[in-house]
Amino acid sequence: MTPADLAALLRTTAAAVLTEHDLDPDALPATVTVERPRNPEHGDYATNLALQLGKKVGANPRELAGWLAAALVAADGIAAAEVAGPGFVNLRIEASAQGVIVQNILDAGPGYGSSQVLAGTNINLEFVSANPTGPIHIGGTRWAAVGDALGRLLSTQGADVVREYYFNDHGTQIDRFVNSVIAAAKGEPTPDDGYAGDYIGDIANQVLAKAPDALSLTGDQQRETFRSIGVDLMFEHIKESLHEFGTDFDVYTHEDSMHTSGRVDQAIAKLRETGNIYEKDGATWLRTTEFGDDKDRVVIKSDGHPAYIAGDLAYYLDKRQRGFDLCIYMLGADHHGYIARLKAAAAALGDDPDTVEVLIGQMVNLVRDGQPMRMSKRAGTVITLDDLVDAIGVDAARYALTRSSVDTPIDIDLQLWSSASSENPVYYVQYAHARLSALARNAADLGLAPDTAHLDLLTHEKEGALIRNLGEFARVLNSGASLREPHRVCRYLEDLAGDYHRFYDSCRVLPQGDEEPGDLHRARLALCAATRQVIANGLGILGVSAPERM
Repeated sequence: MTPADLAALLRTTAAAVLTEHDLDPDALPATVTVERPRNPEHGDYATNLALQLGKKVGANPRELAGWLAAALVAADGIAAAEVAGPGFVNLRIEASAQGVIVQNILDAGPGYGSSQVLAGTNINLEFVSANPTGPIHIGGTRWAAVGDALGRLLSTQGADVVREYYFNDHGTQIDRFVNSVIAAAKGEPTPDDGYAGDYIGDIANQVLAKAPDALSLTGDQQRETFRSIGVDLMFEHIKESLHEFGTDFDVYTHEDSMHTSGRVDQAIAKLRETGNIYEKDGATWLRTTEFGDDKDRVVIKSDGHPAYIAGDLAYYLDKRQRGFDLCIYMLGADHHGYIARLKAAAAALGDDPDTVEVLIGQMVNLVRDGQPMRMSKRAGTVITLDDLVDAIGVDAARYALTRSSVDTPIDIDLQLWSSASSENPVYYVQYAHARLSALARNAADLGLAPDTAHLDLLTHEKEGALIRNLGEFARVLNSGASLREPHRVCRYLEDLAGDYHRFYDSCRVLPQGDEEPGDLHRARLALCAATRQVIANGLGILGVSAPERM
């Protein structure tokens, strides 16, 4: 019996109880909540349904809980139902009913935990989108891990997700990058507002290798040569680093194309139609204060050049024209102002502002021996994706960056995350999978295979705890997707690995010595196979490998 099965049983039983006692069954909530109690002595699951209903239907919650418990204990799969406190009902599930969870996992395999609650929803997920002026820094690396995991998580719920990288190749930062590369090519110092780091010299040398006459060109020709080749080289490095990190994108959109294709003009024309554009002081303004922004925004500056928001307007409209129902933007810690701005832009264009969702990620610090890690020589001013991977590897980096809510700053202890110990969360989870894989190999050597015919034999308290935790996986994926919180998968996997290790230490899975293999061994092997599957599914969502050996 899965938590969803139990919730359905509760709702049906409660409707019958209310009807029997001349109370209104329409008072039942659309969704009935069941939870695992913190204290196992309180049962396998608990519900506060009677407390929810008591006032609505005019009944004493504890008396209502008693009626509900009496009806539930007569239902198939319920071993016990007890009233607790002011109106809670604590439930214990029969082992045979719990075994259904194991069977469901083995039947579904890699698809276990998935649902179709977001089926038919087209989501544009834009993340990283770092300027092509240097390697991906550690903040962008956090988005590379979290964004990719969120995309996978949303897909498990049936959503059609397009991962998109907005390539910021328009504006003053590109000018500063080009000036820095030209200066390096000429052997001159980095401009005061330029980009430092060894990578600038590498880019300059590669530009000259591709265009040996670049320095002999003058004016706009020289700048365009260094710009086109240099930006492309930088972006290829960014894409290669992301690919090696396990993060790939479906679409790369160039900011410059918003201006050269006429999309900015199209967006402004649409805003004129809605009456949300006006002229003032020689500039063109957007009435964003009408839609919750703290001030109106300049779209076309008085010198005739588009402001940055002009590209944002065009880009949002472009996404909607491509058929996306929801546009999720994952932005850095200094972009809080964009939340109201982008929602106001959507509303000004005649859309529901809820078609825009902005997630803000906080800072990441690397720590070694208790001290902040120094800046990267190659990047000049920041720690990069490549620095982190070199220090702890892809799996640990992805897991460490995804493990905490994005709205909290995190410190990554390089010594901890590179260690082969149970203190290292990713090692702890991966070790559980490797241990399960070794167990399956050893069982095969003995001629033993998992068998679900006698799952009712799994009556040990550690078996029950493990099974119930396995049954929570679908709920974790659903809540993680709806709240945009892939870190919930990490925490769940660590909890599950702990339940598995405690089960393994208490319950002998393989026969010892001259012991004959029996139905209990085979049932426990089925439980182990289900656990291994769920850990693999969870790690897959995080983009982290599930090793067979460690």
